[in-house]
Amino acid sequence: MARKLLILVGSPRRDGNTVTLAQAVQRGAEATGAQVALRILDDYVSSFLRDCRTCRQQSGECTIPDRYRALFFEDFLSSDSVVLCSPIYWYGLSGQAKSFLDRSFCYYAASYPGSKEVLTSMSGKRIGLVLASEETYPGAALGIIHQIQEFARYTHSKFIGVVRGVGNSRGDVRNDPGRPIASAESLGAEIFSHAYSDYRLDSARKAQVWPFTCHSQSTAPGTTCE
Repeated sequence: MARKLLILVGSPRRDGNTVTLAQAVQRGAEATGAQVALRILDDYVSSFLRDCRTCRQQSGECTIPDRYRALFFEDFLSSDSVVLCSPIYWYGLSGQAKSFLDRSFCYYAASYPGSKEVLTSMSGKRIGLVLASEETYPGAALGIIHQIQEFARYTHSKFIGVVRGVGNSRGDVRNDPGRPIASAESLGAEIFSHAYSDYRLDSARKAQVWPFTCHSQSTAPGTTCE
């Protein structure tokens, strides 16, 4: 069965730089045979998280009348990997992207009848992050990277990589000499196969990070490789 990748786009611009990068991730993943769904968050999220204690239905369901539940249950929970794509707004995620993460509380909180199942399905994913901004300043993305890093750790997921593209007008990211379009395609192509390590003090470690290959042209007995 093909592995499932969900690409979430937090930009309100449907032809902007964030979407351009997201579509590159999609191309890269589909080329490997992955099952890919690209979702524009504006189509699903119409409200911020509210106080579940006051607005939750007796069944435990959220009363906000939008399509968030369908996106969360049908696409997010069932996916093996998720790539979150967002413009950088005031050095943070877009409101749409942040609301997607916030709204999940309604379903993993203990007050939701199926919270245990939700928590299980939220865990163990491979996570990627794609950001678009007009600033080249490296620090502009650090707060977002830290947030997704901690989200991945909290859910026992693997934070695979970050792609950042710089541009302002629509399509300008294609002119970024850092080649973020190619990097986004590579992220999509490698999201399920890219080597991941996150060591602790007591982690068991191999002597080498990559599979050992001898590049010496000699095959004579006694040949050594460094």
